Amino acid sequence: MTAPDAAPGPAPTPESDAAPRPESDSLEVIRKFAETYAQRTGTYFCSDPGVTAVVLEGLARHKDELGGALCPCRHYEDKQAEVAQAFWNCPCVPMRERKECHCMLFLTEDNPFRGEQQTISLEEVRALTAG
Repeated sequence: MTAPDAAPGPAPTPESDAAPRPESDSLEVIRKFAETYAQRTGTYFCSDPGVTAVVLEGLARHKDELGGALCPCRHYEDKQAEVAQAFWNCPCVPMRERKECHCMLFLTEDNPFRGEQQTISLEEVRALTAG
């Protein structure tokens, strides 16, 4: 039974259902790591910078929530157990062993989705993941 004078609550919005944004410090740490790793391994970010931005934001969010940069592009039954196992922590084992990045964050020269960039600014990540 509802109170007769009760005002309805605000309608849910996509923003209210979305995962919280990562802390700026975590996002900056992950961004710098990704740039350094791409340069060190001779890999490049995706030609669509939106892909790079979303993956970096997901990695930073997992770092904040789980304590490790768990790959945000996979489904896990138990994320905490996966972080502890470390197989899918970025850079994941397939990336380290065979340069295979499921997220399309680190792409080899022969990948058709490879862009020309090994850097992305924090401002660009924020702009591409806003709203």
